[in-house]
Amino acid sequence: MPAISMFYGIIIRMYNNGEHNPPHFHASYQGYNAVFNMDGELTQGDMPKPQRKYIAAWAELHKDELIANWELAMSEQPLYKIEPLR
Repeated sequence: MPAISMFYGIIIRMYNNGEHNPPHFHASYQGYNAVFNMDGELTQGDMPKPQRKYIAAWAELHKDELIANWELAMSEQPLYKIEPLR
């Protein structure tokens, strides 16, 4: 699963092997693993609250890029890196 962004110790990944709906991305942080929808809302797993807030802010800033990467993932194409949260 390719990493598409990294910030504040959080790694954001998205599968690019014909991923399943609904659109989502994966985040990991110090042993925590979670799945988020394209609005940055936690849908599965666990993530500390401060990191959930960072992920939500990042997702809001980069929603168009996330959706573009999702389209690539669905057709098994290489994904683009997305700027980290600063």
